[in-house]
Amino acid sequence: MSVFRYLIQLFSMAAHFRRFGAIRALSRIDLVPNWAPQLLRSLTFYIPRRRGLPQADGERLAMALAAMGPAYIKLGQTLATRPDLVGRPIAEGLATLQDRLPPFATDKAKQTIEEQLGLSIDELFNTFEDEPVAAASIAQVHKAQLKNGKSVAVKVLRPDIEVRFTRDLSLFQWLAGLGERHSVEGRRLRLLQVVDKVRETVLAEMDLRLEAAAAAELADNMEGEPGYRLPSIEWEMTSRRVMTLEWVDGIRVADRDALEKTGYDLEALGARVVQVFLKQALRDGFFHADLHQGNLIVEPDGTICAIDFGIMGRLSKLERRFLAEILFGFIRRDYDRVADVHFDAGYVSRRESHEEFAQAMRAIADPIMDLPVEEISAGKLLTQLFATTERFNMQTQPQLLLLQRTMVMAEGMALHLYPKSNMWNISEPVIEEWVRSNLSPEVQLADAINQLPRLIERLPSRIERWLAEEDAPPAAEPDFLKPEASGNGRLWPFVFGLVVGAILLKVLTY
Repeated sequence: MSVFRYLIQLFSMAAHFRRFGAIRALSRIDLVPNWAPQLLRSLTFYIPRRRGLPQADGERLAMALAAMGPAYIKLGQTLATRPDLVGRPIAEGLATLQDRLPPFATDKAKQTIEEQLGLSIDELFNTFEDEPVAAASIAQVHKAQLKNGKSVAVKVLRPDIEVRFTRDLSLFQWLAGLGERHSVEGRRLRLLQVVDKVRETVLAEMDLRLEAAAAAELADNMEGEPGYRLPSIEWEMTSRRVMTLEWVDGIRVADRDALEKTGYDLEALGARVVQVFLKQALRDGFFHADLHQGNLIVEPDGTICAIDFGIMGRLSKLERRFLAEILFGFIRRDYDRVADVHFDAGYVSRRESHEEFAQAMRAIADPIMDLPVEEISAGKLLTQLFATTERFNMQTQPQLLLLQRTMVMAEGMALHLYPKSNMWNISEPVIEEWVRSNLSPEVQLADAINQLPRLIERLPSRIERWLAEEDAPPAAEPDFLKPEASGNGRLWPFVFGLVVGAILLKVLTY
């Protein structure tokens, strides 16, 4: 029965692809078998195509996904961060996908608010505007005024949204499972992980308390940052299906003409967008990942206020170090260092050639670094990097791809505001400050000492794992069987470091 339901859903997808002229886009995705687009054309030949469609295949695919509903919009937004999976032209087209849908009935919104907050609309608000100010795939937003006179934005989930997402995500998971079972490339690209990312994003967005918590965490991280802030949350009027937050007045970054007419320093605004994003990503490891121009508002005093926190990115300290060392290595044109970072992090197998990888990094960076300084872009570097690493069987890191996409959006916003923005001059101080603060010998020594008790605690289990690896059958050819990465070769630096660390700890605490 489930397979039959999936087939019906697949036919509905095919009809939408035909209607929006998006079947050709599928044929440009390497992962899609050659026979699939031909089959879709044969099954849907009688369905007329819409007129006035854009020329770009990626934009047509974006329109088709938008017409299919909320889950497909979220899938498209995720695929826009995965050029390794769909190809760069398609990913760029999907980046145009706007999360907008017709609003649902205001009566339904009011009913949800009253059920969730336990009071009538009249008891909660002085005024509540029936016309929503925004409507997206998961929720819509109404402007209201609290009893204390404060203006607020009230975000309300769509009715029955959970049922629709559960049905569509089940289909995506089935298709991804087929792809991984029958395709080596599908396994390398972690198709099930793509669907899991969509599911994770959707589940977070369908509990508005989580979005409110994300906004509060980001606000705490950015407290004291000049010229940037987040709206305050009205926690007593926030629940799983309703979120109430401070209303923000100002001009959206998208409206460049209005900003210029008002007299704002557009170059400074653009630089602030990029530097704030880099501080969030590198310093805090938690960043606003939905940086389209409608989600940043410039207030009358010039402060940038961010809104809509449904999509957030999180990086571990290791991933932040990986990112900073890569960018710093590119700044210094130290391509051996860039290669070292990839191998040390385990993103590239020891089976691959270090020299060839470093050479590939040079081939990426030198053409970009030789551009006039105002044309050098950190986002462009990362885009080229992730496009090249598949040659070396580097497994996809979705969190880094999300960061790369957000970096490109931040830089695009700066260029939108001031076309002569010098991205490298904007980015370099933040990157170098992070490197100084986190990668100096003194800081690394302190980190090693702090980690020492945990390493000692884990030592027995690690030794057991290494011994088990030594006894593993050779057919699998794991990395540790290579001479340069043998079990002993991996163990002695650890033991040596442990002994040295213990001596240092003793000396420093004497």
